[in-house]
Amino acid sequence: MLRSSRWSGWRARSRPRPSRRRGRVEAGTLLLRLQRGESLGMPHSRPMPTIGKGCRELRVRDGGHNWRIFYRLEPDCILILDVAQKKTQKTPAPVIAACRRRLADYLAARGGA
Repeated sequence: MLRSSRWSGWRARSRPRPSRRRGRVEAGTLLLRLQRGESLGMPHSRPMPTIGKGCRELRVRDGGHNWRIFYRLEPDCILILDVAQKKTQKTPAPVIAACRRRLADYLAARGGA
């Protein structure tokens, strides 16, 4: 059974995303692997404990750009917290803050930790 994907707190069309077909296909393939229950490690995914328990980032290469899809696996879905272009080695504080806020909103709406 496949997990669904849920976007937390914003419309996907309004966000930047990989622009080349290869980057979009790679992102879609990695998300499909997660939906099928596969556990991804480096170099495709790494933990992001600074965002919250169980949060991770998918690493997608798109031409000369690196993209990050911040997510958390839930029992029934993949919660997508943000998509951001990676421009520096450290994840920008506003991206981490937005992910934390969206995760907190999701957990509050779901009614628990």
